[in-house]
Amino acid sequence: MSLEPTPGDSPRPTAGSSPGYTRYALGVLVVVYMFNMVDRNILNILLEDIKEDLGATDTQLGLLVGPAFAIFYTFAGLPIARLADRRSRRAVISVGLAVWSLMTAVSGLVRSYPQLLLARIGVGVGEASCSPAAHSLISDYFPPERRGRAFAIYAVGAPLGAVAGYLVGGWIAEFFGWRTALMVVGLPGIAFAVFVWLTLREPVRGIYEETTPPETSLLSAMRFMSGLPALRHLLIGGAVHAFASVGVGAWHAPFLMRAHEMGAGEAGSWLAGLGLVGALGTYGGGWVGDRLARRDQRWYLWSTGWATLVAVPFYVGFYLWPDRNGALAMAVPAVMLGAFFSGPIVAMTQALVRSNMRAVASAVMLFLTNIIGYGLGPLVVGALSDRLTPSVGTTGIRYALLVVVASNLWASVHFFLAARTLLRDLEAKNAREPATASLSQ
Repeated sequence: MSLEPTPGDSPRPTAGSSPGYTRYALGVLVVVYMFNMVDRNILNILLEDIKEDLGATDTQLGLLVGPAFAIFYTFAGLPIARLADRRSRRAVISVGLAVWSLMTAVSGLVRSYPQLLLARIGVGVGEASCSPAAHSLISDYFPPERRGRAFAIYAVGAPLGAVAGYLVGGWIAEFFGWRTALMVVGLPGIAFAVFVWLTLREPVRGIYEETTPPETSLLSAMRFMSGLPALRHLLIGGAVHAFASVGVGAWHAPFLMRAHEMGAGEAGSWLAGLGLVGALGTYGGGWVGDRLARRDQRWYLWSTGWATLVAVPFYVGFYLWPDRNGALAMAVPAVMLGAFFSGPIVAMTQALVRSNMRAVASAVMLFLTNIIGYGLGPLVVGALSDRLTPSVGTTGIRYALLVVVASNLWASVHFFLAARTLLRDLEAKNAREPATASLSQ
């Protein structure tokens, strides 16, 4: 995972951004993202216990891990990202981490489904602060030719966070209950928020840009982005990919418990192992993209499109294989290939926009991936499961997962379409600078 400079790299910034410190800062951001994903995903392993304790339906559980989180996450994301483009990104991340960690701990104190729904809304608002500001920071810590790996390393925090959530949440829930699990994972994040505030430094904004663009309005940034066909297809493909991956991922624990009769601890352990596989796939996507893009930057998107496409038949095998060992064996390549997309699509999103709109671009990407992925994916799986269960029994979840994961075929088409105009749109970013400047005045 070396991110050392290589011959031909852009010059490094000087004061306050040594190679050692940029690696340290990236490590801190990875841990922040791990906290983000632990608190976001721990509910997945707790769904069966919550269902039994609070008497919720699968549709209500889908609402809990989907729209309750996603709607407020996405709509809070744009103004918070705009703040990150103008003010301290370190402060935005630190305060947000404290808020979402506190609300996760509060989730363990609730006594009814509506109370838990409100607590999840609080988690969503807090977590909206994380990735847009982090993406902007990483773009100023690393030059363009090394951002694919840097973003992939940052994205590894997602599966690693899922690993921690599944292991800690599954076994604590099995022995001490789901409420204790939420409090145990929530409280440490508040302490780490203080650590981030004290040790993370702001790099010079836009230091790797040839020119420093003037401050631009949110409307101007949106107009600029909408004029790039590659970015439009990239954002649509990412959103559809999120619908499939988040939708099915939220229900893997209930699937293993119902279809293969696992307990919470056992299911959590298997899913933690798959999370490590996902971490390898996430880093691999960034590494492969950076290597192949030395010849042609379109390989960032071509590799993502092919990985997304090939993952689908393995997911089908995972859901339909009758015994657990065969199913889990099919899950390994499915999860690895499904995780390929994170580093390349973030790197290309950041490459296609100017430095004064990076956090906003990230927020737009996250708006779409979360409102469609978290907002619809888990809810659609839950609703389909409720609809199918009366006719096929507890394995209704199996067929609901099959329907949703097939949408990755659609996502791969958009990644290939984005590659068609990528080179032209990268050139347009620089050519359109005067228009961007005038729009902001």
